[in-house]
Amino acid sequence: MQIDSLHADLDARLSALREDPTPVDRSRDRVEDALGDGEAHYGINTGFGALAQKRVPEDDLETLQRNLVFSHAVGVGDLVPKALSRLILHLKIHALGLGHSGVSRETFDRLLLFAERDLVPAIPSRGSVGASGDLAPLAHLALPLLGEGRFWTEDGSDVRPAGAVLDEHDLAPITLRPKDGLALINGTQQMSGYGAHVLHEAHRLVKIADLLSAMSLEALQGSIKPFDERVHDVRPHPGAQQVAANVRTLLTDSEILESHRNCGKVQDPYCLRCVPQVHGASRDALRHATDMVEREVNSVTDNPLVFEDGDVISAGNFHGQPLALALDYAGVALAELASISERRIYLLLEGHDGLPELLMEDTGLNSGYMMPQYTAAALVSENKSLAHPASVDSIPTSLGQEDHVSMGSVGAVQLLDILENVERVLAIELLTAAQALDYRRPLRPGRGVERAHETVRETIAHREADYLLEDDIDQSLAFVRGEELLGPVADELEPLG
Repeated sequence: MQIDSLHADLDARLSALREDPTPVDRSRDRVEDALGDGEAHYGINTGFGALAQKRVPEDDLETLQRNLVFSHAVGVGDLVPKALSRLILHLKIHALGLGHSGVSRETFDRLLLFAERDLVPAIPSRGSVGASGDLAPLAHLALPLLGEGRFWTEDGSDVRPAGAVLDEHDLAPITLRPKDGLALINGTQQMSGYGAHVLHEAHRLVKIADLLSAMSLEALQGSIKPFDERVHDVRPHPGAQQVAANVRTLLTDSEILESHRNCGKVQDPYCLRCVPQVHGASRDALRHATDMVEREVNSVTDNPLVFEDGDVISAGNFHGQPLALALDYAGVALAELASISERRIYLLLEGHDGLPELLMEDTGLNSGYMMPQYTAAALVSENKSLAHPASVDSIPTSLGQEDHVSMGSVGAVQLLDILENVERVLAIELLTAAQALDYRRPLRPGRGVERAHETVRETIAHREADYLLEDDIDQSLAFVRGEELLGPVADELEPLG
């Protein structure tokens, strides 16, 4: 499955598993065989973690799995948003359906039914250390199977006790069979779900960042020379090449560029001149992170693993290190988009080349757009803390049995916070760049920039006196999060890469 089409791919995958659960059945048969061979098999007829050497009597094996889910459901903090929890549920079903987990059909079919009826478990966002999988979050995912825990309401605004929701659907709690509980809570689905969601959004966001840089470049009468194709052919990083091509496209037929082509200014500040290098480096890093997450969501991250020849192997595929590093890297890459955007916002307010200071004519009486830059600066500063790599930390757990953990789930939660901060900074750049472009009239910017500017002005007015900025920032954020800017640009010229 690819990030760009993940939801469609997952829907198709779940539909195929409903039609043909053969891999699940075959895997389960091998677990049943293992139960009868008299040997100790981790998590099937033994304790867990530091208790792995303790054999559990056959009569207690179902209780063992139930106890596992109950004891591990210790997540805390804000709930994972419903849309993300749904994605985590679907990723868990997909992973179990690959046929190496040995989950029972009753448990698997109930998860499929949850997905079909949009019964989405409520999952606390904190409590995983990113090794042995996302144990606590996935235990909360599993609780409603047992009639415990909570489900999200249909609109995602609240949660309800799982038992009551099951009653309304004429569903009884199920009994977990040997290996079921462990198969449910072992895995990296929280980390990979967060990563998949953020990276899907990031693929649109990098195009928005290019568009906003072009708007600011035009408003500040910057040079297009640093975007010359030849510059990037001699340092051929793919991200930089794509960014430069996007800006050249957006500035097609620019009257503003022509008006200052021979102005004598030698160089622009870095936040304009180095857009291809900075945005491009973030693009390349995000592509690497995407490759890692795509590989992860198509992997089996359970333990122990069940193979075709009947072998049941305890190993470490649950360890989140591959994701942890990638998610930290993605967080840094996204944070940099906001960092350079804030510098362009600052430049727009300084009063360069005929622009009024703070982007209003009558300042003193009016503060103009002074304060949105404060907000942008605060968000960029917060991102500097959030982008500290969670993966450099490890705290031993399970009495030392799990003596190195990835903290990838911490990085995943931080990554979502970074994304939301970046979106808000870019929204402020959109607001200020649009205001600045108004002062370049009657000259028109490049066709791509002009089309985006017209779209903004359909709902956000030019201002010449202080007003309550909150609504305009919210509308600008909606533009950043949607397709309303990129779509018209694609219609006018071509889709940005």
